[in-house]
Amino acid sequence: MQLSKILSSLHPPQLFGHVLSVVAYGRLVARAFANTVVGQKDFMGLPAIASPFSRRLLQTFSQSCTPISDKPAYACRLVSAVWGFSKFDSPRNRTQRVPAVSIFEKGLYGDDACFVAFNKSTDVLGVADGVGGWRAYGIDPSQFSKKLMEACKMLVKSGRFLTNRPGELLASGYRELIEDKSPLVGSSTACIVMLDRNRQTLHTANLGDSGFMIVRAGKILHRSIDQQHFFNTPFQLSMPPEDYRQDALHDTAEDADTASFNLEIGDIILAASDGLFDNMPDKLIVKELSKLKDEEYESIKEMAKSLAEQARELSNDPEYMSPFAKEARKSGYYVRGGKPDDITIILSIVTGDG
Repeated sequence: MQLSKILSSLHPPQLFGHVLSVVAYGRLVARAFANTVVGQKDFMGLPAIASPFSRRLLQTFSQSCTPISDKPAYACRLVSAVWGFSKFDSPRNRTQRVPAVSIFEKGLYGDDACFVAFNKSTDVLGVADGVGGWRAYGIDPSQFSKKLMEACKMLVKSGRFLTNRPGELLASGYRELIEDKSPLVGSSTACIVMLDRNRQTLHTANLGDSGFMIVRAGKILHRSIDQQHFFNTPFQLSMPPEDYRQDALHDTAEDADTASFNLEIGDIILAASDGLFDNMPDKLIVKELSKLKDEEYESIKEMAKSLAEQARELSNDPEYMSPFAKEARKSGYYVRGGKPDDITIILSIVTGDG
């Protein structure tokens, strides 16, 4: 049915001798539109009416034709999977195997911790690597990284964050630890990645040598840069004992490198602790990612597992010239072999079914 015929047939009707209100009339027109195959071009091509009626009509039409859904539609979303190992899980050295536990059950791989969370229109990923040097002082390094990531996840779940400010989320999570009355000692690197589903934009904050990589069509779009005070001494958030406060490294969340990127459907986001990057060069990581079958969760999980297993195997190879060994030699240390370390990987794909 032609739009012109619809409009001409809808004269303001009378009911009990009174003309229907403008709003009621608008609803009748809206119903006529809703029951007719009509595109946005057809509607917007109608001549404008210089009165409040046209605005109300447009609003009524939009409300009538919007499908009712419990889930709002977004431009994109992340499908994410996590895998990792503790450095004490070494099949090559025949040490006691630590079974890989779902990250959603435990959230911890050795001294590494991570989280995956979602609130409204934002996907948030976080990875933290507890500084193992505290173990020499009788302190469990995993507790600081774990509680830092738990605090950040709690802030995301409760909506107490800004979609484009991952650095502020990290700072707020750290503040939660400081204000908590329970004693906590330790330090950690941290990487926070946020996807704004509406704007299809990634916002990142990276402190230290955990990091992230964005891969598009088999090429690296961006790779975070390690922050080091000197070799093997990364930037870190810390809560040292009172007696060591003057000597301990104490960086702030504001020191984190922050950046934003426009994403495309199919882009791969990889966030990981240095246990991956110190043992697998970027080219090898990208080569493995090219084998990813599809955007399904199971495929992503299998790829994350494969990367973690390869990094673990290389970390225990004494003859392998790892990225860590190459960096050590640049700093004057003659090192060969992989670097046994905790490995945590969050692998995500940007999909369009938001």
